[in-house]
Amino acid sequence: MTTGSGHDQPREGASSLGASSPGAGDQSVAVVSDRDMDAAGRRSTARSSLRGRPALYTDYARDQAIWNTNAKRVWTLVLVVVALLVPFQIMPVIGASLGTPNMVNLLTTVAIFAIGGIGLNLVTGYAGQVSLGHAFFLAIGAYTAAILGGSPDRGLVGYELDVWIWLPLAGLVPMVIGLIVAPLAARVRGLYLAILTLGLVMVGEHVFKEARPLTGGAGVGRAAARPRIGEWDLFSRQTLFGFEFRRGDLFYLLCVVLLIVLGILARNLARSRQGRAFAAVRDRDIAAEVMGVPLLRTKVVAFGVSSFYAGIAGALLATSIGHVTAERWNLFLSIDFLAVILIGGVATISGSIMGAAFVVLLPRGVELFAPHMPFVGGVGSGAFMTTFQLQRILFGLLIVGFLVLEPRGLFGLWLRVRNYFKAWPFSY
Repeated sequence: MTTGSGHDQPREGASSLGASSPGAGDQSVAVVSDRDMDAAGRRSTARSSLRGRPALYTDYARDQAIWNTNAKRVWTLVLVVVALLVPFQIMPVIGASLGTPNMVNLLTTVAIFAIGGIGLNLVTGYAGQVSLGHAFFLAIGAYTAAILGGSPDRGLVGYELDVWIWLPLAGLVPMVIGLIVAPLAARVRGLYLAILTLGLVMVGEHVFKEARPLTGGAGVGRAAARPRIGEWDLFSRQTLFGFEFRRGDLFYLLCVVLLIVLGILARNLARSRQGRAFAAVRDRDIAAEVMGVPLLRTKVVAFGVSSFYAGIAGALLATSIGHVTAERWNLFLSIDFLAVILIGGVATISGSIMGAAFVVLLPRGVELFAPHMPFVGGVGSGAFMTTFQLQRILFGLLIVGFLVLEPRGLFGLWLRVRNYFKAWPFSY
């Protein structure tokens, strides 16, 4: 039973549009809580920012999103579509015009180097732990794949497993070794850490030469794993869904898909709580420890994740080449991956991809232009320098140039160009 004027009183803090108070007659009073007004204000600000100022963020979630602008969404979709259509439409025409019919193999190597570059960028760029031992973890992944997916020829150990078995294990085995080595590496930093990781490459190269049942021995090596799923070989010619895949096209698509998945995972890790811990340790480890960041755990996680990416890249690289030799996993390979992140951009996922494309395609560009350079020739030609020497000189000059002039590498140059056009016609 209700008493009084017969009108229900609005509850405190609730919105009762059209409800009238006692004695108000025909007049209605809208009671709106402060919470509703704040929510409406935020929605209005978000709508106005989307219309007129798309780069104005009103919350941290939108600011830290992977694709936080329409331009990033569109360009990412365009690049993915182009990468997937490369084997069928684009690269045959470009390769024929450049005299390089097998351009798909070059782009496969770009995708593999990008995966390995992302892994090195996580430990060196994001976490600040300088590593020259990336080639060691690449070799562990390559030999794990060769043992699990290779054939037992010439007395070698091989189990001929499918690619969906040996590829994840090629990342997990180096990750376990990285987690074992990481506590030792976490006790030093700077130049001492670089020397320690360089020692891994030297020790690993000696072990790989002597472990003949697993690696084939020095100068001989062994066949790499075949990317098979049952009787279906990703290297062979196939016809699927009306499309004819040439030799290596399916393996290229596998590498591109892995690059997309692992790149997104790395970007999510970088913007997570663990990624912020990486950045804190990189910028000032003592201050990070004072603020509660566990230094040992952060460095161990960085080495473990980086080793996983390196193992995947090593397995794919060996499979793409078709043969694994102990001499390949040396300091020069570590320097190549260091050049990937320094030229592409430190602490950027996109920079790792840019740097991988530059490092892989630059030698091919030098080979194309070498006949037009009188001072460059082959081994034994009597020229001032060989093509290989010119490549190494260019790598060194580019690393020094980017470190001095543009520390963020190609990604930094892209930011400069993008910001110029965003601010045009203004200079600020």
